[in-house]
Amino acid sequence: MTTLLCLLALSMASFFLFNARARAMAANTSARLHSLPSYHGAYVALRVALPSVAFLLIWSLCQQPIIDRLVMSGLPAEATTGMGRGALDLILSEIKTVADGRIFGEPSPTILAAAEQYKEWRQLGQYALFAGGLGIAIVALYLAHRKIAVEFRARQQVERIVNGLMIFCSLVAILTTLGIVFSLLFEAYRFFELVPWHEFFFGLNWEPQIPLRADQVAGLGAFGAIPVFTGTLLIAIVAILVAGPIGLFSAIYLVEYAAPKTRAVIKPTLEILSGIPTVVYGFFAVLVVAPAITAFGQHLGIEMAPNSALAAGLVMGIMIVPFISSLSDDAIRAVPQAMRDGAYALGATKAETIVSVLLPAALPGIVGGFLLAISRAIGETMIVVMAAGLIANLTANPFEAVTTVTVQIVTLLIGDTEFDSPKTLAAFALGLVLFAVTLCLNIIALRIVRKYREMYE
Repeated sequence: MTTLLCLLALSMASFFLFNARARAMAANTSARLHSLPSYHGAYVALRVALPSVAFLLIWSLCQQPIIDRLVMSGLPAEATTGMGRGALDLILSEIKTVADGRIFGEPSPTILAAAEQYKEWRQLGQYALFAGGLGIAIVALYLAHRKIAVEFRARQQVERIVNGLMIFCSLVAILTTLGIVFSLLFEAYRFFELVPWHEFFFGLNWEPQIPLRADQVAGLGAFGAIPVFTGTLLIAIVAILVAGPIGLFSAIYLVEYAAPKTRAVIKPTLEILSGIPTVVYGFFAVLVVAPAITAFGQHLGIEMAPNSALAAGLVMGIMIVPFISSLSDDAIRAVPQAMRDGAYALGATKAETIVSVLLPAALPGIVGGFLLAISRAIGETMIVVMAAGLIANLTANPFEAVTTVTVQIVTLLIGDTEFDSPKTLAAFALGLVLFAVTLCLNIIALRIVRKYREMYE
């Protein structure tokens, strides 16, 4: 972090220095600068910052694997003979823990020596990072300042660099998406080599607890994901049934009925809900909503579990209200006033105008808000863990405990795990299904948006 701040400070200093130098050149010569002085400063600043920051990123990505390999290669042969990848990873994790000063028990002399070596390599890497980044910045500064002249086309050079940066950022986003997809596909393929695909997609029992070691006692494992999918769908349906009407009607009221002063109070208050941490919603669900639902069910003579899909869905619905409300509000406000006036001129009432004109015209934005809310509900974890539980229960009864895809992914990947067993690989299969469902939702939303945009634009 210190190295990055130093390089950014050097880049900013280069901007101001060469901006002033360009102004001085313009004042001391009769010729006119080809580009504004600010472009000269920006060119030098970019030429200093980009190579050095790129070096920092590459070094940061490569440093840790190199240090890990050097440390492991320095261990005695008898300390690692016959060990698998998982055991070696545990040894490396222990070395890093000891090096950071978090010592539990009495580490062996080999681990202590390796930890000291690890700290030395890490310190050396930090020195090399600082020296290399600063050296590259100084060389880039020297090469850039030689080009500063009255006839230098600084504006074109800056625009070319910025254009390259935008292309690079686009490629990073695309490659990141492809990396996520391919990693999910690869690990899911490994899972389906161990577990039949029909058992996963059509099985009715989800019990992924299997023995990971020969001396461990566990169940045989069952990977029927139908209970997990139904639990996710059940909670999402409850949440959207709560958030949909509240969010949409709130948006209609704020746009068409509320006075400006009322809107100025209610809209920010609604949006505060989106900034509350999900763990706080989880506490609210456990301490307030779940007991209230249980007491109400007992009063009616309905048997209810302490943790239920209804409790999680209700609280999750309150959490996603701002997503629907804000986007629907913006979409309705964006409808031209001429469409309202035309409906009123034809004799339509305010309610008829809203139903027949405003809502269809604003449907793309409303669909986007609902889609974002559904995606948020499907991807929520903390509220489900605290209010709905961890048990995969195949039921359509919202009064019973269920679990979701995201909760199971977190549960399967807790702790030090090896990605060579069906239990851990099942998380990637669940993630792939979740990704596919989200993609389908986006495709459906895009089709709806395209259809109604063609109609109203």
